[in-house]
Amino acid sequence: MRPAGAASAPNPPRTPRDTGAADRLDTLGAANADPDPAWVDAAWAAALCAVDAPGLGGVVVRAAAGPVRDLWTQQLRSLLPSGEPLRRMPARIADERLLGGLDLTATLQLGRPVAQRGLLAESHGGIVLVPMAERLPVGTAARLASALDQGEVGFERDGSSQRWPCRIGVVAFDEGTAEDAPLPGALSDRLAFHVNLSQLSLRQCGDAAASAEEIAAARRRWPAVTLGDEMTQALCGIALRLGVASLRASVLALRAACAIAALGGHDEVQEDDALMAARLVLAPRATLLPPSDSPEPAPEEPPPPAPPPDDNEEPGRDKSRDEETRALEDRLVAATLASLPAGLLASLPGGERARAPGRVGALSASPRFGRPVGSRPGEPRGGARLDLIDTLRAAAPWQKLRRATAKHQHQHQHQYQHASIHVQADDLRVSRLQQRAGTATIFVIDASGSSALHRLAEAKGAVNLLLADCYVRRDQVAVVSFRGRSAEVLLPPTRSLVRAKRSLAALPGGGGTPLAAGLETACRLAEQVRRSGASPVIVLLTDGRANIARDGEPGRAHAEADALLAARQLRALRLTALVVDTSPQPAAAALRLAREMDAMYRALPHAGAAELSAVVQALPRQAG
Repeated sequence: MRPAGAASAPNPPRTPRDTGAADRLDTLGAANADPDPAWVDAAWAAALCAVDAPGLGGVVVRAAAGPVRDLWTQQLRSLLPSGEPLRRMPARIADERLLGGLDLTATLQLGRPVAQRGLLAESHGGIVLVPMAERLPVGTAARLASALDQGEVGFERDGSSQRWPCRIGVVAFDEGTAEDAPLPGALSDRLAFHVNLSQLSLRQCGDAAASAEEIAAARRRWPAVTLGDEMTQALCGIALRLGVASLRASVLALRAACAIAALGGHDEVQEDDALMAARLVLAPRATLLPPSDSPEPAPEEPPPPAPPPDDNEEPGRDKSRDEETRALEDRLVAATLASLPAGLLASLPGGERARAPGRVGALSASPRFGRPVGSRPGEPRGGARLDLIDTLRAAAPWQKLRRATAKHQHQHQHQYQHASIHVQADDLRVSRLQQRAGTATIFVIDASGSSALHRLAEAKGAVNLLLADCYVRRDQVAVVSFRGRSAEVLLPPTRSLVRAKRSLAALPGGGGTPLAAGLETACRLAEQVRRSGASPVIVLLTDGRANIARDGEPGRAHAEADALLAARQLRALRLTALVVDTSPQPAAAALRLAREMDAMYRALPHAGAAELSAVVQALPRQAG
């Protein structure tokens, strides 16, 4: 086995199934003697996953479906010992198929509960491939994470309980773009390696990092590999200095270092092994770049008192050991930073891409429309749909008893007609449906004299960009303005971008600032949107300086009190809101208004139109 960073090993022996397209992939992949560093990392991740998949969790592979991903998957398959499963998880898999449940056919035939294993239990000892992992429902990602933590799966329902061993690895293929939501954090945090193949072509790929024989030898050697205290402290120090907050990442890095040492034929983790573990596990999770020549900041808490020195120990030995550990950590940090690709350095801080809101609002229950998300006991009335499979599943365990009871009740009859299935009212299940509510963004614009004097034109420019983003997401938009002594709805909720821009262009400026009237109008419009089933989002652009009260009379003190009262009413409705301060300098009035509304605050002088657009997109959507 070569040390980290050395040239890759030859291709493993070809199995009989690697023919046709696989041959072409091997030929193109092996043609490059100097593969891209991203491919080298991915090849090492595949090899280490083959050594200790349950302990390392698995790999997050950022790549769309294509020949590069197929080549990587083929190399991973060739490294696994014969007989270890490599199963693909279907999209939108049901919980019964994932975790296990009742075998409905056998249960109905035998009249007693018969359990069947799910996909995770069937993959025990192997690896599960998860395509389009960025679209995994939160519940499915949580179940995968639970299986990785516990090493077993099972179910307890319908009068049955069953557990199966489930020591698996997971390969999550992230096929999303920069605008898509990232992989659920509950799952990605448990997968040791994060590799990116999205920008590679076959000419930039290479061979596998190890052969099947080396993997088998490493598996035998791995349990005996030792990890010294100095190396443990150094890896944990790297995680701290790179801003890796998760303790699980440090544990995975230590385990990966042992697997790398086993692949290299070492009985103890060496410095090169720790460096490769830091590069593969910690570097993709980095959120900050510490200067390599600056001293580490002092800890907030004083260190624990040192134990009394041993009589046989030489004086100064503990101090020299700490200095050696610190020097080792510095070397590993410097080597890790030097080995990072330029694209990753440019992305720090930030790590993962921001979660995009998508084109729709929050999830809400619906009796007639939407996607099935389970079932509940009940009768199919009021438009509810009967869930036949769950109804049969609820009735299946009781068939033997019900048949005997029915036969006993009809003993006086000469001919007893045997019913195939006995279903009672308690067995009925109706489908639970869930649909996403649309989002309506309500722009509340201060067109008073003070705002027009300051930055009304710039506020209009920012709103124009936000309107375009709403149109792309197919959100509804509405425009409310307040000036003089009242507020008005310039544009009811609509998806017409032309109408929205036309109403905004015709917005005049001048007059007093009836802030309370504007907030009350926005509140009424938001309630109408919510009753229609959509999720309202309020974007208020104002300097916060009210001078017209709710009754239309001038007076700054009375007007500000009314505005704060209207802001508390908006807060009581639990509306998602953003206050954009349009003052030349950030004003205390607008900040106080945002706090009373429980809204996010942004100052327009420090937030351009593009940043405001990103902030509005990131606002959480409440259920309608």
